[in-house]
Amino acid sequence: MRLDPFYLIVDRAEWIARLVPLGVKLVQLRIKDRTEAEIRGDIRKAKTVCCAHGCQLIVNDYWQLAIEEGCDFLHLGQEDLAGADLRAIRAAGLKLGLSTHDDVELETALAAEPDYVALGPVYPTILKQMKWAPQGLGRLSEWKARMGNLPLVAIGGLNVDRIDGVFAHGADSAAVVTDITLNSDPEGRTRQWLEATARWRR
Repeated sequence: MRLDPFYLIVDRAEWIARLVPLGVKLVQLRIKDRTEAEIRGDIRKAKTVCCAHGCQLIVNDYWQLAIEEGCDFLHLGQEDLAGADLRAIRAAGLKLGLSTHDDVELETALAAEPDYVALGPVYPTILKQMKWAPQGLGRLSEWKARMGNLPLVAIGGLNVDRIDGVFAHGADSAAVVTDITLNSDPEGRTRQWLEATARWRR
């Protein structure tokens, strides 16, 4: 499987409606602290936009809703993986991405036979408090050597200036959140990411 090198992560369908039409081909909907009805509504809105623009939608955490809504890609953190029904997820035809932060988590992830693995934080991140120190570019190279052909997603503290570094050290895709959503011009920043990842896409 091949992932687009630009992996956008947002917390609302409104972001997807704004940014996916610019040319984004891979986006994760990661929603926290909202009702099931609101989450379901956002998944449906996001699916509609993504289908219209040839963009791959990845739903974070809510594997039951992803199955019920006919999604085709799911991302789970380690805690969510422990409580998920992998048999049901696979039976529904969902592809699966998993987060990792250390060696133990990588082994746990690989045992679940995912379709990609994410490593982070590569750099310091303001997205959330984490007990793990920044991994650094060297860890990306190490992870990729251990994973073989399985796609590796770099996440955490990435910006346009750091894109080439993560790809040079083995990442197949670069995930971004706050560098776009907290930017004064999210559309302009998205275009910069698309331009910066274009040669890696080729």
